[in-house]
Amino acid sequence: MIESSPHASEHRSDEEGRVENRQVLSEEGQSEALSILILDDEPLAREALMECLSPDPHRLYPVSTVQGALERLEKDVVDVAFVDMRLHEASGLDAIPLLLDEAPWLRVVLVTAHGGVDIAVRAIRAGAVDYLPKPFQPQEVQALTEKLVAARRRERRLQRQADQSENSDRPPVLSSSDPGMKKVLEMAQRVAKTDATILITGESGTGKGVLAKAIHLWSGRSSGPFSTINCPSLSRELLKSELFGHVKGAFTGAVRNQAGRIATTEGGTLFLDEVAELPTEIQPRLLRFLQDREYERVGDPRTRQADVRLITATNKDLREEIAAERFREDLFYRLNVIDLQVPPLREHPDDILPLANTFLFRFSQEYNRSVRSFSSRAKRRLRSYDWPGNIRELENSIERAVILSQGNEVEAELLPGPLGDMENAVSEGPAGEMVTLDEMEAKYIRHVLGRTDSIDEASRILGISTTTLWRRRKKYDI
Repeated sequence: MIESSPHASEHRSDEEGRVENRQVLSEEGQSEALSILILDDEPLAREALMECLSPDPHRLYPVSTVQGALERLEKDVVDVAFVDMRLHEASGLDAIPLLLDEAPWLRVVLVTAHGGVDIAVRAIRAGAVDYLPKPFQPQEVQALTEKLVAARRRERRLQRQADQSENSDRPPVLSSSDPGMKKVLEMAQRVAKTDATILITGESGTGKGVLAKAIHLWSGRSSGPFSTINCPSLSRELLKSELFGHVKGAFTGAVRNQAGRIATTEGGTLFLDEVAELPTEIQPRLLRFLQDREYERVGDPRTRQADVRLITATNKDLREEIAAERFREDLFYRLNVIDLQVPPLREHPDDILPLANTFLFRFSQEYNRSVRSFSSRAKRRLRSYDWPGNIRELENSIERAVILSQGNEVEAELLPGPLGDMENAVSEGPAGEMVTLDEMEAKYIRHVLGRTDSIDEASRILGISTTTLWRRRKKYDI
């Protein structure tokens, strides 16, 4: 789970975008402060919410526009967003999917003067975890925030347990009828028997993490721990501590010694996901560990050693990151001993239906539904769609389809992809005259928005991100 900085910095400004950061500790000595975004276009409303949060030690990011919120999420890792229902530029309900597209882990609370079951349901459907009715009292805001702190604490504990458990005594089901994908899987099985450092590359959602776990389970280290660190999800300071550990007193809040993931993964495999996001100041430490298997905990001069295999993954081109001086070239060569390039799902379309059937069976059991197959039109749509989100998008789409299906078959309308009546929707303007490309695009976007229940669903059908859809709507005044 995402955390704020462990340093006890505390500063305050009266300008929009100010940051308040203080430190709070759980009973385990871990940082429990949240990074909180406040999106409201009324200065007094922002101030009121900040005053309610001020007794608690959180980092606050007040912004007045959706664009300002998106820019903040690009710069900082944020845990929670309080989003006002009525913004000058848009509805808070429409803003929620845009924020979640930029930061999927974000917990969004909708703030509204029009409370009720209907608003609550709409907020949850949009992706919010809760809503806060106006006018609110400080104790209401504090109680809600305490719930969010407790939720984050539970998530971190469960993630640690999941990362350090053996989970399964057999590798995940990884198979393919595509020659290119088969080659990747065969190579992975061969190199799994060695201790070679492996770099897994590929687009987001292609299953890089699943492949990393499979390599561990295929290896001689399968009886040891498998641990995962998602590099973008932690601040620079916390990532260093999480990876290497720290000693008591190393920084404010370090009330006891803590072994890092390198130490707790002794004899096993450490998976660094999105390694391109590794801060530059941590990269030399990781390089040294790869070369000498030696490291020091934060605040401790004692050199330690560990027997840990490293697997990394990224959806970025590390050579471009090197050229931009964001990634060390010597570290790249150490990580890239074996390079496994996982192809996007659109490049092995013969795997789409088998994967879809696997997900269908799983979610039918999980939700106790009687959905057993796909209609002929649904199968054609599964094959014709490009799946820009790859296997992750396919899995999420099948889960949604199983939940919404009303019979034994999944119908095409429940799946992303081009609508069958697209041509009729956009081909001609009034009286049959031809229209410009922009007019055609605007008309089709309106058509899709009118046929879907959410911005997220519309963006999936259009094959663009929710942020891009937001910009198109502004462009065409939709």
